Amino acid sequence: FNPNKETQLVPVLCMSALREDQDKAAPADGVFAGGQEQELLALIARSLGVPPEEITSMDLSLFDANPPALGGSHSEFVFGGRLDNLASSFVALEALINAAGALRADDPDICCIALFDHEEVGSSSTSGAGGPVMKEAISRIAEAFGGVPESEAVRIGAQRSFILSLDNAHAVHPNYRGKHEAAHRPLMGSGTVIKHNANQRYATDAITAYVVRELGRRADVGVQEFVVKNDCPCGSTIGPIISTLVGIRTCDIGMPQLSMHSCREMMGAADLTHCHDLLQRFFTDFREVDNTLAKCPPCGE
Repeated sequence: FNPNKETQLVPVLCMSALREDQDKAAPADGVFAGGQEQELLALIARSLGVPPEEITSMDLSLFDANPPALGGSHSEFVFGGRLDNLASSFVALEALINAAGALRADDPDICCIALFDHEEVGSSSTSGAGGPVMKEAISRIAEAFGGVPESEAVRIGAQRSFILSLDNAHAVHPNYRGKHEAAHRPLMGSGTVIKHNANQRYATDAITAYVVRELGRRADVGVQEFVVKNDCPCGSTIGPIISTLVGIRTCDIGMPQLSMHSCREMMGAADLTHCHDLLQRFFTDFREVDNTLAKCPPCGE
């Protein structure tokens, strides 16, 4: 199935017979409105409650507006549009909120989440992961706390920091098991996936993978591993982009799902809880785990 995106994926707006039966309205005035499909412009104007000629510009995307739903014989699946990556955004926000109550007032770390635009089209935008948002946030946090020169605070902070790049992963499909490397076939409902790639398509390394495994152990949730087959191309995430820009240790992880980028995607309902618990443990326990990495086994220092 390889449709022509220009001629074969044009959305159906209305029946032409009904359109032709309606009174012909004059085209909307204005350089922008006059160059648009008038039926579509009228529909948008009615939704906004404004005359068509008052619409002077717009960013318009077509997507499935139906809400997600549970499915499967035991309601063990979630079906919905854009689970990649709204599901990750949801659990990250919930984990941060729920972890806030467990953090001490004198906690030395700052916990935050960053939600970016344009991940599926390269992230090169002012609001994408390749833009200035992350570096500016780190710089402003360092400036707000003061104590040492801002540039030095940024360097110290970056060395002590850790990023989880959270983007849904490809679960193994029972009808296409051969698409996955035999020893790395993530299952829906079995926990968050750590993504590895020797060509740096993912930012995970041995140390950051260990940190996530240890956090999973503390949270008592499953953690799975994914490596793409050598004869298959490997996608990427914002992990390598951000880690390159800010120089912070990063691990690429994600909840396993099927039908990625389809109109309706599919994932295991239990993985939302698994990932939430892992992230909450990250917010509360990371510093303790990280401190164990700084010790020298022979001398304990």
